[in-house]
Amino acid sequence: MAKDFILPDIGEGIVECEVVEWLVQEGDTVKEDQPICDVMTDKALVQIPAVHDGVITKLHCKKGDIAKVHAPLFAMDVVGEAPSEKTETSSAPTSTREHLEDFILPDIGEGIVECEIVEWLVAEGDEIEEDQAVCDVMTDKALVQIPAKYTGTVQKLYYQKGEIAKVHSPLFQMTIAGQAAKEDVDVNQAVVKAQSNATTDAPVKQTQPQTAIVNEKAVASPAVRRKARELDVDLTCVPGSGKNGRIYKQDIEAFIKNEVPSGMDTSELNKPQTTESKKISSTDEYAASTGGTRTEAIKGIKAAMAKQMVASVSTIPHFTYSDEIDLTDLIALRADLKEQYKAQGVKLTMMPFFIKALSLAMSQFPVLNSKVNDDCSEITYYDDHNIGVAVDSKVGLLVPNIKACQTKSIVEVANSLTQLTDSAREGRVAPDDLKGGTISISNIGAIGGTIATPIINKPEVAIVALGKLQHLPRFNEQGQVVSRAIMQVSWSGDHRVIDGGTIARFNNLWKEYLEQPAKMMMAMR
Repeated sequence: MAKDFILPDIGEGIVECEVVEWLVQEGDTVKEDQPICDVMTDKALVQIPAVHDGVITKLHCKKGDIAKVHAPLFAMDVVGEAPSEKTETSSAPTSTREHLEDFILPDIGEGIVECEIVEWLVAEGDEIEEDQAVCDVMTDKALVQIPAKYTGTVQKLYYQKGEIAKVHSPLFQMTIAGQAAKEDVDVNQAVVKAQSNATTDAPVKQTQPQTAIVNEKAVASPAVRRKARELDVDLTCVPGSGKNGRIYKQDIEAFIKNEVPSGMDTSELNKPQTTESKKISSTDEYAASTGGTRTEAIKGIKAAMAKQMVASVSTIPHFTYSDEIDLTDLIALRADLKEQYKAQGVKLTMMPFFIKALSLAMSQFPVLNSKVNDDCSEITYYDDHNIGVAVDSKVGLLVPNIKACQTKSIVEVANSLTQLTDSAREGRVAPDDLKGGTISISNIGAIGGTIATPIINKPEVAIVALGKLQHLPRFNEQGQVVSRAIMQVSWSGDHRVIDGGTIARFNNLWKEYLEQPAKMMMAMR
């Protein structure tokens, strides 16, 4: 049968491309992985390969046309399947007709070929709507939510929770009512909608009181499911107060506290629990067990971080340099500006000042914004200051970076930082935001601690850890003891390209900008 090849994601933020050259014609026999056409995005020339052996039956776009991502690019008869039948009947859609279609897992990030199924948000037999979240998948970079492209009924899930799904392979099968496909389907918008729905609370006020019931299917929104995973709560044991037993966040909280609202049907709760389910005590602590062990696989972001850290410490000779910075004047400046910019929707923390001062200092010390090859025979200097900030997210440590900080004002840095950290804490940061960093900041002081020995984020050559802010006694110019806002900072440098004198002079300049904000403002272009 003829299958449409759906143009996959070919780059972050790219929704269309120009067909530069067709490398095949209608009627040609092609092999899997054979180049079919060249397309031009606003970033690069990309070659699109075939994913099956077969015969090209139709080219949906002409040379020079604009092709939409996630729209049909060409059709082909796949080898081993029944050939398509050409019909000359009326083109009017038959809305009553149903057909089966596999949902093909699209590209979900540059260089990502597989992902782990974290959670199915639907079950076989469920009716789903277009743009509804179907499952959460974990790549080695982020947690991604996959939405449905059509309205229909889920017939088969090809993977179990915890299994590895391949990009461009069928993820699930569904029955679609009506037309086989919709024109100009924009899955990028669908993903955005699904992600935004996942970050909002599901509860809606009911006009009539609902009797809460326990639903074995555990009807709940993605946000509620994430909360349940965080608390290790079995949703099938939680009575839902919403329509048809839908579970809300407050239902989980009530379950943890062993508070069951009046009028709630708790008959299902009296059934014996499976050995996998876990009860939670009224003190919000798990029942203690003696002896035994628990082993779990290191996957996703944690596995990627582990590999990255091992590569860093085994190939880069680290050395550490520590100093203290007096932030009293900078804190006063921020306090004066905070409310003014808050009214403009800007979250002005101390971090944008650290980032901008770091960028200004790097302009004078370009070796801090470089990388070396593995045998240390070449050094590459970056023009852009892509400064990464370590974020302790729900899925592990993420280090998104703010691009081209040398061109941004403090306010622009603040806005970029807010957007990146909010996305990273949910584990849904864009893959491009995790690539291309040139230097990193780790704010351990937000959790506690003063001194650290941070590990360099390879291939960068330096990283700085910020300790907690302390009010400590110091001598002023008159020899009097005064209270000052002091922060300890710890640098780790690549000793192949940075020596102690260089890091000391660089730190002194960065420190000068932070301790004397007026100098930092004067240094800005």
